[in-house]
Amino acid sequence: MIVLLHIAAWVLLFSLPYLLRPSSNASPPRKDPSSGNLFSFFMDLSWVGLFYLNALVMIPRLVYKKKYWSFGLVLILIFGWLITQTWILFRLFMNPAAYNIRIHLVFTFFIFLFILASSTAYQMIRDRIRAEQLAKEKENENLKTELSLLRSQVSPHFMFNVLNNMVALARKKSDELESSLIKLSSLMRYMLYEADEEKVPLDKEIEYLQSYIDLQKQRFGQKLNLKVAFKHIDNNYEIEPMLLIPFVENAFKHGTGWIQDPEIDIELTGRQNMLQFMVRNKFNNHFQEVKDKTSGIGLANVKRRLNLLYGENHTLLIEKNHDWFTASLRLNLH
Repeated sequence: MIVLLHIAAWVLLFSLPYLLRPSSNASPPRKDPSSGNLFSFFMDLSWVGLFYLNALVMIPRLVYKKKYWSFGLVLILIFGWLITQTWILFRLFMNPAAYNIRIHLVFTFFIFLFILASSTAYQMIRDRIRAEQLAKEKENENLKTELSLLRSQVSPHFMFNVLNNMVALARKKSDELESSLIKLSSLMRYMLYEADEEKVPLDKEIEYLQSYIDLQKQRFGQKLNLKVAFKHIDNNYEIEPMLLIPFVENAFKHGTGWIQDPEIDIELTGRQNMLQFMVRNKFNNHFQEVKDKTSGIGLANVKRRLNLLYGENHTLLIEKNHDWFTASLRLNLH
């Protein structure tokens, strides 16, 4: 396709003198009618050769490497050869007596400058586009690597908290331990086989959230006032896997413990190409929590992932007001 575009551009350029030529036959004398066409053909080949020689060889090897003296010397030699070639071709195909060295010197010089300027601009624009493409590919690879690292941070942090839940149930010798292990196996299956995908169906992500919430309900029982509402979920929506779980995980981590009448509210709607997700929990504003190395990983992680993946197509509001912590996410699913 690129080759055809180049051919078309050259054909159009070399056709301009014939298209714009006056109707009068004021052309240099020639030996026969076809000789002028041969003269033009060989000169056109020279200009095409100069264009690609300068663009593909001289610019990369001389100009980019700052060998300006060598570049200037090569240009002088090429210009001298073009003048000599014009004289030879004129003697072969035209009337030698009509050759005017001054006219052909000026004419060849201006075409020479035009071809040089065009080929230099062509190569520099071409290299600029290529550099931007490489930079974009590198940026995309860096983003993929960063997202992969961020996603890998989610799983160990989440599993750490879930295993703590298992330990709590085991200490209580709860009959719910078996069902909890089954729930845990479904969570691990999702993390192993679904979380590596770029996007997953929204209902799969909701199923994952529900399994996690069920595990937490088994742990806290009636001690926690938990309200969950997944409603108005349209089909065929997709989302980045494990994007919503940090909000829920954070609510259970900080919304239970030294809190009177702990309460967590979770709401999710997905319709008209828009996902609205809200998680709110009570927290003890007077209790100074002892932070470990994993504290804050979840929300900081998901903020970074949202910025990388959705940019301006999302809105995240996090508020603390009257002993309530609220995280509200609005996400454009398309």
